[in-house]
Parts: sequence; C-alpha cells; structure tokens
Amino acid sequence: MNNMKIDVFNECFSKINDPRSHINKLHELNEILIISVTAVICGADTWKQIEEFAKNKEPFLKQFLDLPNGVPSDDTINRVVSSIDAKEFEKSFVQWVNRILQADEMSVEVIAIDGKTVRGAKSYGEKSPIHIVSAWASNQNMVIGQVKVEDKSNEITAIPELLDLLFIEGDIVTIDAMGTQTAIASKIIERGADYILAVKDNQKELRQAVEDEFRFNKAKAVATHLDFGHGRIETRACSVISDFKFIKNEDDKWLELKQIVKIESIREFKNSPRKTEKETRYYITSLEKPAEDIQRYIRSHWGVENKLHWVLDMVFTEDYSRKRFENAAQNFSIITKIALNLLKGDKKTKQGLQGKRLKAAWNEDYLKEILKIKV
Repeated sequence: MNNMKIDVFNECFSKINDPRSHINKLHELNEILIISVTAVICGADTWKQIEEFAKNKEPFLKQFLDLPNGVPSDDTINRVVSSIDAKEFEKSFVQWVNRILQADEMSVEVIAIDGKTVRGAKSYGEKSPIHIVSAWASNQNMVIGQVKVEDKSNEITAIPELLDLLFIEGDIVTIDAMGTQTAIASKIIERGADYILAVKDNQKELRQAVEDEFRFNKAKAVATHLDFGHGRIETRACSVISDFKFIKNEDDKWLELKQIVKIESIREFKNSPRKTEKETRYYITSLEKPAEDIQRYIRSHWGVENKLHWVLDMVFTEDYSRKRFENAAQNFSIITKIALNLLKGDKKTKQGLQGKRLKAAWNEDYLKEILKIKV
C-alpha cells in the first residue's frame, strides 16, 4: 500500500497533543482528522454530515484506516477536533503544506496575506465572530498557513505570528494597508523575503509623502495593462519611483525600502458607455524590479480574495458556520483548507471545486486520486 499523502499527513499531524485521556479512548486522533478531511472533500460541512459520510463510506475508509471501533459519532468528532490546541494545529498545517511542496520545483512565490471574518462562528464564550488571517501562495494556488486574530486584538498582531510560522525566504509578501507597519516590513526582511505593502490613510504621513513623490518627481517606468472581461474594460497603469525626494526614511524606518508604486486604474463598462470608474492606489516595496513585474505581483495579491475567501464562502459555506465550542471554528477552518488544497492539487479534472467535491463523493477512484492513495 502506498499512501503518500496519508503518510505525510500522519507524520505532520501526529505531533499534535491529544487532550483526551487514554482511558476509554476508542478512536485515534489522526483517524478522526483524516475522516473529517475526507468528508469535507466530499461535501460535508457539519459534524453530523462527517459522521453520516463515514458511516456510508466505512468500507472505503477501512482500506487505509484501521478503525478498530468503527466510525466515531458526530459528538466525538466535534469534541475531539474542538479540543485540539489551535496553535499546534496551525503549526502542523504549515508543516504539512511545506512537505507537500517539497517535491515541486519552487520559483519565487508571491504570498498574499489577508484576513477574513467567519461571520457565523465565534470563539468559546465570546460575542464577536472569529477573524482568521491566511497566507495564499499565488503560484502554487494553495493556502500555506493561517492564524486566528486573538479576541480584542487585530491583524497587526496576528500577521507577525503568521510570518513566524511560514517558510518565506526568497519570496514576495503582499499585504493590504492594515499590515503596512514598520515592524511587519522589518519582520518580512528579517525572514529573508521582500514586501509589497499598500499605503492608505492609516499611514497618513507616508501616504502624503508618496503622493508628493508622484506629483513632483518623475516616475522611472510606467507599465500599462489592459484587461477585458465581466462586461468591462480595465486599463491599469503602474508607475514606480526609486529616487526619492520627499520620502524621508530616517534610521531606515521602512527597512530596505527601494521603490514606491502607483497603480492607476480606469474601468469602462460596455453596457454603460458613459460610466467610468477611476482609482489610484499606492504601495511601498523592498523590490528593485521593473514596473511590469511589480504590477503582476500586485495583481496576484487578489487571489487571496477571489480564490480563497470567495471559495470558502461560496463552495464551503464558511460564513454559515455556527461552530462555537472551544476551538471548533478555528480548527474546522484548517480542515477545510486542507481539503481545499487537496482538491486544488488535481490539475487534470476540468471542473470547478463544487464539481470536484461531488465527483469525489460519487467516485471512490477519484477520491483516491485526490488523497493520493494506492491500494
């Protein structure tokens, strides 16, 4: 039996401390996690659906799991997954992703970091929905890490924690304005990566200086890109300046700041020829790259919204989650992202993710391909 991804999964996630007593423990932790991931791949979104899937697929599951005491109940799955230390689970998830990526020939990766609120889910005993910051690898087209924003905190404290988990040396990290902080820029450089950070009014002094540079200084290069689709034509012009006249970076406040960037976009709508939308966005970066490259990296950032956050809501119905017991919501989010990465790993099937989930539920041979199981 050659269960490549199951073996890697067991190796990475077996390091998690099982909070249960050994007395009367009927189901192994890793088997509960593998059942959960497999069920979510096939369309399960709740604990009860995971149990129902496992009951109906018990002969299939026993091809690669022992299950000496049969299938765990939904209460058991909920209780066990919810009680796992979330930070240990997040760390194991990052290790698993990096083991999966080791076989690939890695080029420079654009890692987009952004947060998402799981609106229906809450931390145990808290009134506010949980907020999770995720890292999206644009070239690999997969999630490579997540951390939960602690209650009464924000993304500014969560992003450095996520960066410490990730292996980012030689890569490019893109973050929206919330993460445009000197400490975060320094953290990225210290970890051996480069940054592209959006500049908005949360950094008013920097924003004003960047605007002045483009108002009174001459851009080194301009790259223009046309985009057709969704009933509109969008023209994006990217300008960069590296010879600063107005930005005073005293004591290397923004570590390794090399260029500032302006993206001017004009959207024209086919059905409303008189309607146009104009937008100007600014960025700072440690990169010394041509405008064409910078524009492509910035464009890649929006994959975290379109290919991750949108998918979590529309395909995995994450916003409708009502998981609120202990670490249930946070840990189930990791299970969902494991399933998402495995589904996206199938490059041959020309279907959307919803179609792949259905196919995996209906076709056990296809499910084995997703799990990389040979029996």
